[in-house]
Amino acid sequence: MEYKFTVANFDEEVLKSELPVLVDFYADWCNPCKMMAPVVERIAEEYEGRLKVGKCDVSANMPLAQKYRVSNIPAFMIFKGGEPVDSFVGALSADDLCDRIDANL
Repeated sequence: MEYKFTVANFDEEVLKSELPVLVDFYADWCNPCKMMAPVVERIAEEYEGRLKVGKCDVSANMPLAQKYRVSNIPAFMIFKGGEPVDSFVGALSADDLCDRIDANL
Protein backbone atom coordinates (compact mmCIF):
# COMPACT_ATOMS: atom_id res chain seq x y z
CA MET A 1 0.00 0.00 0.00
CA GLU A 2 1.26 3.42 -0.92
CA TYR A 3 0.50 6.42 1.30
CA LYS A 4 0.08 10.11 0.50
CA PHE A 5 2.11 12.18 2.95
CA THR A 6 1.11 15.80 3.55
CA VAL A 7 1.91 18.60 5.96
CA ALA A 8 -1.24 17.57 7.88
CA ASN A 9 -0.35 13.87 8.34
CA PHE A 10 3.48 13.78 8.13
CA ASP A 11 4.11 13.71 11.89
CA GLU A 12 1.63 10.89 12.48
CA GLU A 13 2.31 8.80 9.36
CA VAL A 14 6.10 9.25 9.04
CA LEU A 15 7.71 10.57 12.20
CA LYS A 16 5.64 8.43 14.60
CA SER A 17 5.56 5.31 12.41
CA GLU A 18 6.46 2.00 14.03
CA LEU A 19 7.92 0.88 10.68
CA PRO A 20 10.74 2.51 8.73
CA VAL A 21 9.29 4.85 6.09
CA LEU A 22 10.36 5.58 2.51
CA VAL A 23 9.17 9.01 1.40
CA ASP A 24 9.16 9.79 -2.32
CA PHE A 25 9.26 13.57 -2.71
CA TYR A 26 7.85 14.24 -6.19
CA ALA A 27 5.82 16.62 -8.37
CA ASP A 28 3.23 15.83 -11.04
CA TRP A 29 5.14 17.86 -13.65
CA CYS A 30 8.42 15.97 -13.07
CA ASN A 31 9.16 13.36 -15.76
CA PRO A 32 11.80 11.43 -13.76
CA CYS A 33 9.25 11.30 -10.92
CA LYS A 34 6.71 9.77 -13.30
CA MET A 35 9.33 7.22 -14.39
CA MET A 36 9.90 6.23 -10.76
CA ALA A 37 6.19 5.89 -9.88
CA PRO A 38 5.83 2.22 -10.95
CA VAL A 39 9.09 1.34 -9.19
CA VAL A 40 7.88 2.96 -5.96
CA GLU A 41 4.53 1.14 -6.27
CA ARG A 42 6.35 -2.17 -6.65
CA ILE A 43 8.55 -1.40 -3.63
CA ALA A 44 5.41 -0.65 -1.59
CA GLU A 45 4.02 -4.09 -2.46
CA GLU A 46 7.28 -6.01 -1.99
CA TYR A 47 8.10 -4.46 1.40
CA GLU A 48 4.55 -4.37 2.82
CA GLY A 49 4.64 -5.07 6.54
CA ARG A 50 8.35 -4.17 6.78
CA LEU A 51 8.39 -0.65 5.29
CA LYS A 52 5.81 2.08 4.93
CA VAL A 53 6.05 3.68 1.48
CA GLY A 54 4.48 6.94 0.43
CA LYS A 55 4.66 9.98 -1.77
CA CYS A 56 4.85 13.65 -0.84
CA ASP A 57 3.93 16.19 -3.52
CA VAL A 58 6.47 18.98 -3.03
CA SER A 59 4.30 21.51 -4.86
CA ALA A 60 1.42 21.01 -2.41
CA ASN A 61 3.63 20.48 0.66
CA MET A 62 6.37 23.07 0.29
CA PRO A 63 7.01 23.36 4.08
CA LEU A 64 8.06 19.68 4.14
CA ALA A 65 10.27 20.10 1.08
CA GLN A 66 11.93 23.09 2.73
CA LYS A 67 12.31 21.39 6.12
CA TYR A 68 14.05 18.38 4.58
CA ARG A 69 16.01 20.48 2.06
CA VAL A 70 14.50 18.84 -1.00
CA SER A 71 15.80 20.93 -3.89
CA ASN A 72 15.87 18.30 -6.64
CA ILE A 73 13.28 15.64 -7.39
CA PRO A 74 12.60 12.83 -7.31
CA ALA A 75 14.12 12.73 -3.85
CA PHE A 76 13.85 9.74 -1.57
CA MET A 77 14.27 9.78 2.17
CA ILE A 78 14.20 6.87 4.60
CA PHE A 79 13.00 7.61 8.12
CA LYS A 80 13.50 5.40 11.18
CA GLY A 81 12.35 6.36 14.65
CA GLY A 82 11.24 9.76 13.42
CA GLU A 83 14.61 10.69 11.94
CA PRO A 84 15.89 10.68 8.35
CA VAL A 85 18.59 8.02 8.10
CA ASP A 86 19.29 8.07 4.36
CA SER A 87 18.44 10.19 1.35
CA PHE A 88 19.13 10.03 -2.35
CA VAL A 89 18.10 12.00 -5.41
CA GLY A 90 17.21 11.07 -8.95
CA ALA A 91 15.81 8.14 -10.85
CA LEU A 92 17.20 4.81 -9.64
CA SER A 93 16.77 1.27 -10.85
CA ALA A 94 14.51 -0.93 -8.74
CA ASP A 95 17.57 -2.96 -7.68
CA ASP A 96 19.48 0.15 -6.57
CA LEU A 97 16.46 1.42 -4.64
CA CYS A 98 16.04 -1.98 -2.96
CA ASP A 99 19.74 -2.01 -2.03
CA ARG A 100 19.39 1.40 -0.34
CA ILE A 101 16.27 0.28 1.50
CA ASP A 102 17.77 -3.05 2.59
CA ALA A 103 20.83 -1.26 3.98
CA ASN A 104 18.52 0.71 6.27
CA LEU A 105 16.06 -1.94 7.42
